[in-house]
Amino acid sequence: MMLYYVIVGLMALVSMAVSKKLKSKFATYSKLTLRNGMSGAEVAQRMLEDHGIRDVKVVSTPGQLTDHYNPLTKTVNLSEAVYGQRNAAAAAVAAHECGHAVQHAVAYPWLQMRSKMVPAVQVASGLSQWVIMGGLVLSATTALGSSLLLAGIVLYGIVTAFTFITLPVEYDASNRALAWLKRKQIVGQEEYAGAEDALKWAARTYVVAAIGALATLAYFVLRYLGSRD
Repeated sequence: MMLYYVIVGLMALVSMAVSKKLKSKFATYSKLTLRNGMSGAEVAQRMLEDHGIRDVKVVSTPGQLTDHYNPLTKTVNLSEAVYGQRNAAAAAVAAHECGHAVQHAVAYPWLQMRSKMVPAVQVASGLSQWVIMGGLVLSATTALGSSLLLAGIVLYGIVTAFTFITLPVEYDASNRALAWLKRKQIVGQEEYAGAEDALKWAARTYVVAAIGALATLAYFVLRYLGSRD
């Protein structure tokens, strides 16, 4: 189990470092005021309109970096630090979330796959660790433990697959956002550079999560194979 704790601890440290860097970048580019004076909410509304999306609402949600697109309610939810602010960071985040709305509107395959996996992931994420731990405890004494461990690995494999499917969804949303910001001249050259850098660091949080999930899955697979010897 020591290797497991090493993996978890290492990935937690990397995740904290990336998250801290993201917050630092957001704070820096929040000081870079947009010359056109548009707020995050106005940027979002403009991007939706430019893509012919009329049935999605832009709303404010509490917290910081809590921005997300909800396909069920068709709402672009912008945090307070984005909704009313008029800077490069707000423009980047607002456009990124609208990128997800555009994906939804054009039936982007990776987003569709991700959405279909959500119910299974919700169940798997809640059960996998308990099933795996039960399997590890019982595998030393009964054959049932090995089967239970395998079941847990399958559940955790679903969660891991979800983290990797999320990557193209997030990167594509950022690419759509940056392309639109540049094409419509919503941001100037310096503002664009800030928006691009902020979105790159946001994407890296998902990369870290995917790598951490894969490393953990590999550890449990090795434990399962070892239990069968």
